[in-house]
Amino acid sequence: MAVLVIVISAAYADHQNKIVSDQAARADVLVKVNLIRAKLEGNINGNLQLVHGLVATVVTEPYMGQQRFASLASNLFGGDSQLNNIAGAPDLVVSLMYPLKGNEKAVGLDYRKDDRQREAALRARDERKLILAGPVDLKQGGQGFVGRFPAFVRSAGNTERFWGIISAVVDVQRLYKASGLFDDDLGIDIALIGKDALGPSGDQFYGDAGVRKSNPVTAEVLLPSGSWQIAAIPKNGWPSTPSNAWFLRAIMAAAGALVVIPFLVTGRLIGERQRNYAELRRLSRRLELALEASAIGVWEHDLATNDLSWDDRVNEIYGKPSDGGRRGYSDWAGAIHPLDLAGANADFDSAVASRGTYSSEYRIVRPDGEIRHVRSKATIYQAPNETPKMIGAEWDVTADVLLNSDLVRAKQLSESKNAELEAAKARIEHIALHDSLTGLPNRRYLDQLLEEYAANARRDGGYAALLHIDLDRFKHINDTLGHAAGDAMLVHASAVLRSKVEDGGFVARIGGDEFVVLCTVYDDIKQLALLADRVISQMSEPVYYQGHRCRFGVSVGIAVDNGKDAEAKHLLVNADIALYQAKSRGRNRHEFFTEAMQSEIVDTKRIADEVLGGLERNEFIAFYQPQFSAKTLEIVGVEALARWRHPKKGILAPDVFLRIAEELNVVSMIDRTILNQSLSDFEDWSAANLHIPRVSVNVSARRLQDEELIKSLTELNIKKGTVSFELVESIFLDENDDLVTWNVDQIKQLGIDIEIDDFGTGYASIVSLLKLQPRRLKIDRQLVIPIVNSPQRRQVVSSIIEIGKSLGIEVIAEGVETMEHARVLKGLGCDILQGYAFGQALDSDGLKAFVRSRRLRAAS
Repeated sequence: MAVLVIVISAAYADHQNKIVSDQAARADVLVKVNLIRAKLEGNINGNLQLVHGLVATVVTEPYMGQQRFASLASNLFGGDSQLNNIAGAPDLVVSLMYPLKGNEKAVGLDYRKDDRQREAALRARDERKLILAGPVDLKQGGQGFVGRFPAFVRSAGNTERFWGIISAVVDVQRLYKASGLFDDDLGIDIALIGKDALGPSGDQFYGDAGVRKSNPVTAEVLLPSGSWQIAAIPKNGWPSTPSNAWFLRAIMAAAGALVVIPFLVTGRLIGERQRNYAELRRLSRRLELALEASAIGVWEHDLATNDLSWDDRVNEIYGKPSDGGRRGYSDWAGAIHPLDLAGANADFDSAVASRGTYSSEYRIVRPDGEIRHVRSKATIYQAPNETPKMIGAEWDVTADVLLNSDLVRAKQLSESKNAELEAAKARIEHIALHDSLTGLPNRRYLDQLLEEYAANARRDGGYAALLHIDLDRFKHINDTLGHAAGDAMLVHASAVLRSKVEDGGFVARIGGDEFVVLCTVYDDIKQLALLADRVISQMSEPVYYQGHRCRFGVSVGIAVDNGKDAEAKHLLVNADIALYQAKSRGRNRHEFFTEAMQSEIVDTKRIADEVLGGLERNEFIAFYQPQFSAKTLEIVGVEALARWRHPKKGILAPDVFLRIAEELNVVSMIDRTILNQSLSDFEDWSAANLHIPRVSVNVSARRLQDEELIKSLTELNIKKGTVSFELVESIFLDENDDLVTWNVDQIKQLGIDIEIDDFGTGYASIVSLLKLQPRRLKIDRQLVIPIVNSPQRRQVVSSIIEIGKSLGIEVIAEGVETMEHARVLKGLGCDILQGYAFGQALDSDGLKAFVRSRRLRAAS
């Protein structure tokens, strides 16, 4: 029975020892896992935290460009950041990138078309929160963890509009390295589970797949959106046998022998048996206390003799040889760090005095100079007839202390980064609200301030007044002296405005050469006129730049908040209207906004809308005025004239719509429409045997500057000699416009004649005519009409005709109002006549009827 009990007890003790050993091994692995987990969380959160400020700025500046985006994003890189790049994807298409170099392939990426990134991008948009995805194979190469921040901007009706995604890419390898996964002395094998932050249910994306099958220690890595699971085992797997297994088994065998032998020996060994039994009880007590304290090393201190007994593990902790020798107080006290010795002694003395539990933590200095942190716990007991003793357990807690230190440093680093982020946010907000060149508030700042400023002015019994100031001739300085000179002029202008505006006023730069002054007026608005005049006077003074004397003026539009407008932002609109009026009246002056200006703007906008609508509905049509031979009075051509078939006002001449069409930049579209209609009508006339030799079509200067003009004319397949282009004489005077010259030469090669329109009213010269070599020139009606009664004008027209004859150019006279005009012009040698004396402008059907009626009269 004794043998059976001993065998069972030994098996039980061996099993419990293995459990304790396994727990100690798992605790050691868990310490390392927690350190890796803390670093991963700190690095991921730190990197993504940097991007929050940029997202806030994008929300306030939804239309920022690449340069602006790069300027803001560059502030987030540096230090210990593992950021690879930051991308902006308005409407889920990457168009903003920093740094651009090395990431060009990612520009233009449409998340909705990329199977690897579509789900995470749409989740960020739909859930309206940060989504961390990865590791992701990047378009530009490599892998990264991608944090996607959805950006929503304010829109009309106090609603939010989805702007797009700001993606922060954290480099995988740099993150792993910074988090300690590549440390050579790590001592554990690690696996990371939870791709795309899906936690334990996600796929494994780092480490050996066998780690998850080996009963690993696990911990959760908390992320801004979701989590990863980290699993770890020792480098060589879990130990199958505890390190002290044979030592414990030897003790059990010795204990068994001590129990069994007394039953076999003679009675004279009974005394020896009792002593062995006491020793067994003492050893069992040590083992029990060591297990209760989760002991790594077990020691015993005789309080009466100061003798110490250390097991092998305690010797190992203190760097002593495991020779089983007895230790003394000096062995313990001599190993404790000098700065911790007093505290350790005090803890020990206190425990002895109170006969209570001993607990202490201190540093020791090993013989090789290495400093370790040790925690010790013990209790005092005294067996009958024996001296009191203290038995305890001691273990190395260096890893825990270092982990706590790392956590404290990580917290301090996080707080430091947060402070830097707040400072960066403040800088970004200042940059976003101020002009970088002049230091003045910008348009965004003005928009934020305007409503409040107007309200405060009304509350104080006054009105808010806004002066919209635009620099005149500023472009000329930029073009001649360069942008550095232009910048110097802008800085000078901002200094002048600051000096002229009194306290309480507000000066802002809202555009390239546009400024705004916001001030309060109480009784007399003449104060605003005086302020504007002072600004205009000061700005007209010359400014010297690198030896150059620069002059520029200003035009000022003034609007006063009369309390009628529902929103103060109308002040800027009204001042802009007044500024436009000041520029149109000669510049270098000021104008106050009036209701009449508003009406004019409304009318102009209405006509502009109608012109654009007319182009969409094909309301612009061609009318044709016949041209006659001065000798035979036969029709030798027609001039195509643009008319607007207005749905309410009928047929309108160009003087109603041409100026607005030029402002809208649609004259070229009208020219193209008239040309296409003229070619179609010409084919119709040819099929009807009307024998109209050619049609002349007006061509604007802007259309001659079209790089696609020749290609579009080639596609029309125009028959040579049937079409002429009428150009106003000022078009060909710009010798620097190579494109216009090239287009004119190509037009001639296509068989299209060139005619000079309105000759005599501009600045054409003989040299210009020689360079252009037109087929015909047309004398302006202002010169033709007076020739009947004015010999002087008749002589001028005669000279023009002689010039044309000498250069081999046919001469057309327009404005032939009477047959007397026709007789005089024929006598002067004019070739072709055009005017109301022979026929008015007609549409295509009207022209057909006109030609046929002439034939009938000639036949009769």
